[in-house]
Amino acid sequence: MTARANDGANHDLRDEIKAYWSARAETFDTQPGHEIFSEAERLAWLALFRRHIGEGQGRRALDLACGTAVISHLLDELGFDVTGLDWAEPMLERARSKAKSRGRKIRFLMGDAENTMEPDEAYDVIVNRHLVWTLVDPLSCFREWRRVLKPGGTLLIVDGDFVNTTPLARLFGGLAAWIGRLSGKTPPQHGAGPDLAATHRSILSRVHFSSGARAEDVAALLQEAGFHDIVVDAKLGAIHRAQRVDFGLLKWLERAAQHRYVISARR
Repeated sequence: MTARANDGANHDLRDEIKAYWSARAETFDTQPGHEIFSEAERLAWLALFRRHIGEGQGRRALDLACGTAVISHLLDELGFDVTGLDWAEPMLERARSKAKSRGRKIRFLMGDAENTMEPDEAYDVIVNRHLVWTLVDPLSCFREWRRVLKPGGTLLIVDGDFVNTTPLARLFGGLAAWIGRLSGKTPPQHGAGPDLAATHRSILSRVHFSSGARAEDVAALLQEAGFHDIVVDAKLGAIHRAQRVDFGLLKWLERAAQHRYVISARR
């Protein structure tokens, strides 16, 4: 059953999600795990995308909830004709500025990933990263994405279960916090600051995947929405290793132990 806001209105919850990501825009590109800070990580992402969607060769790609366009730039580099869509104007401002400074011809639209308003069968590829966990009604959303894909097109989801942490992830996270308390040092900030942490927890408690976006649950909904050839790929080691330099050791080990995955599916 779809989670609802406290007063029973999905509209309010979606407004909160939009405001949350608008507030995150200011520091989004400073945070490891969002922006790419090394050539090794860039190459690891490109290799992952080539494995699932191949070279662009002018094919049309839609980067849903594109944020500041980190994924859009990777798709552009692979040779796709890229459209980035996001509903947070502060994110889009940074995305447009980044593309202009890098000389990239990426089209950006303000829009809702759950109701894109794009034409039927418009894209060869749809990609999104860390979007699925925020969805209010993922089944309806997956049907929308299938509508926008061309027959034979590919959907690529990059996400994870950030609720049900593994014992190793909890161990490394706890050690990092304990060491921080002993040393009296504030650990590096890699996500939402304290002012937004409560908002994040509140949103997470009310979205569809409030109990965690497990890959098998996402895949089951994709199948129900009409997708086929669904593949779950958890081989993200190259990306994790490349990010090591940007995180402290324990934070890196915590992230590497999380249930992170890529799912590809065909229309």
